[in-house]
Amino acid sequence: MTPFDRPPIGMNLARTAKVVAQAFDAALVEAGGTLPVWVTLLSVKSKELANQRELAGMIGIQGATLTHHLNAMERQGLLTRRRDPENRRVHQVALTEAGEALFERLRKAAIAFDKRLRTGITDERLAEFAQMLAALRANVGSI
Repeated sequence: MTPFDRPPIGMNLARTAKVVAQAFDAALVEAGGTLPVWVTLLSVKSKELANQRELAGMIGIQGATLTHHLNAMERQGLLTRRRDPENRRVHQVALTEAGEALFERLRKAAIAFDKRLRTGITDERLAEFAQMLAALRANVGSI
């Protein structure tokens, strides 16, 4: 068997990641959200108050893209932003009651999706898989 008898690891990983990401997106949409909304709510929830710059870094997006998401989420009543009294250039972000409720719905959807992904896979195989993913990241220079 030659290396060309099976798809390259990167291609297989990319295809799988795309299929899983699309299914996760669909699960979040069914629960009333989107991936950017979920990641934003999760990031804000993980800290009592987070400023927009920190939030963009945690989510892995540019500040302008985050501002677009935050504007929409604020209009939907999911979060509030206020100026930091000690640094007027910084906005602090907090969830509203509606944001907390959506967070809970999306959290349940994310947990259910994770359970679905894990179906039929032992903890040992999942641990091996995590090690394999870490090795692949290391092999491309991004840990």
